[in-house]
Amino acid sequence: MKALIFAAGKGERLRPITDHTPKPLVKVQGKPLIQYHIEALLEAGINDLVINVSWLKDSIIAFINSANFNGANIQFSIEPDEPLETGGGMLKALPLLGDEPFIVVNADVFTDFDFKQLNPLTPNNKVNLVLVNNPVHNSSGDFGLQQGNLQLKTENHPAFTYAGIGLYSPDILTPPFATERFSVVPYIKQAIKAQLAQGQLHSGQWHDVGTPDRLNELNQQGC
Repeated sequence: MKALIFAAGKGERLRPITDHTPKPLVKVQGKPLIQYHIEALLEAGINDLVINVSWLKDSIIAFINSANFNGANIQFSIEPDEPLETGGGMLKALPLLGDEPFIVVNADVFTDFDFKQLNPLTPNNKVNLVLVNNPVHNSSGDFGLQQGNLQLKTENHPAFTYAGIGLYSPDILTPPFATERFSVVPYIKQAIKAQLAQGQLHSGQWHDVGTPDRLNELNQQGC
């Protein structure tokens, strides 16, 4: 199995830090965010990695090439100066990912999720999303979850937050594509409506490192 690490975003909410440091290289408790993900994937036996890059991409590529990730086969999906968003980034990376389901990880989350615990796709399903209990900054959640089936958010059922981790079938993206820059979320919702989406809840550590305040809080915890 392969994994795609989303590392192309500009990290607008983390400015001014991300004016000079790409978000995946921002350090949490002494280590760049992206390093945590690479090490966790390798620990789970996931050695073939694709990293999409755009904003300050030379810094990310230089870090990866200089780091000693033993056993990792890392390729880069290089995007234009304006990132292609999640759907466009995934589509561009597909030739490197192959025809089998692949893991997706957002580089800007900090978590203790064990990738060995990621549930495989059941027959015909196109996506399995890892969900977490809602943080303060996303109190209404993103998706519902009932008996392992991913649901659209409704007022009548509890919703959870997408953890930025999932298992995707390549055919979740179906043409035509109106533009090269687009989100994967409408395709997830399309799979939900077709009852081809599943989910699982992670109850361990998870943080969206989206603002300087959240970053400072995490680093204070590590002191």
